[in-house]
Amino acid sequence: MIDFCGLRLAHPIINGSGTFDAIAARRAFGDALLEAFPFSAFVSKTITLAPRAGNPPPRLWEAPAGMINSIGLPNRGLDGYLEHDLPQLARLPVPLVTNVMGSTETEVARLVEAVDARDEVAAIELNVSCPNVETGLDIGADPASLGSLVRAVRRLTRKPLIVKLTPNTADVAAVAAAAEEAGADAVSLINTLRAMALDPASGTPWLGGRTGGLSGPAIRSVALAQVAAVALRVSVPVVGMGGVANGIHAKDLISVGAVLVAVGTESFRDPCAGARIARELKSLQIAGSGSSNVNVAEPQPEVDLNCGNSS
Repeated sequence: MIDFCGLRLAHPIINGSGTFDAIAARRAFGDALLEAFPFSAFVSKTITLAPRAGNPPPRLWEAPAGMINSIGLPNRGLDGYLEHDLPQLARLPVPLVTNVMGSTETEVARLVEAVDARDEVAAIELNVSCPNVETGLDIGADPASLGSLVRAVRRLTRKPLIVKLTPNTADVAAVAAAAEEAGADAVSLINTLRAMALDPASGTPWLGGRTGGLSGPAIRSVALAQVAAVALRVSVPVVGMGGVANGIHAKDLISVGAVLVAVGTESFRDPCAGARIARELKSLQIAGSGSSNVNVAEPQPEVDLNCGNSS
């Protein structure tokens, strides 16, 4: 068992926000999902104050060794989340972390206050990759803006407060330190890297939102460097993510200071990835560093969600 900000987790593997739709998976796999849930905690997709339709299509581009998405955070909004999504997510057999985002301190405060009032929610994650209406920068790219935001909402909740940092900044360790100083209980990184894809025929941006976020194996070494830098700078727990596809990748992030590891893009290919990676990581930890006998094959997903026992 792992103690993460007071939450007791069966293993170190969780999901990245927005990369695993537990409600849709429950419809597809039924109770098998609850019996073999791939993650030790579940992080919701980002919730905003008002409903969002997301960006216009096309929304996905397959890049070499990765994927660019311009989905645009579609969600029901706060009221829809509390009424429709939360009752379903509360049935998951693991702690629920609700991810929220707003473009002003007032918006984020309203979201945190409403989510804090719900016992079903075990922790809150702040997505700070939204542009600041005053500076034009991502809130999480500027230590002063981020510190102000975290201080404003810290007093509104006693639940663990995780800040999901943007990698699109000059000094991610500085903004992590600002989050810690302002009262964050943990930080998570990295989010996607800003990227663009061009239509081969017209030479114009392919994605409906023009730019998107690059994820997958292409960003793994960037994630490793940023997680290492942040872990050296802060004393709060660090959740590492970025291109994790097997137990070795998870072990690497833990080796540089991550306490938990989040899986994102790999779950699109293999919905059992979380459980598989947890098993591989456990085998690596038992075998010791550098073992070459651990099976880190990447099997195709099984339709019955036969993820096995990952504890």
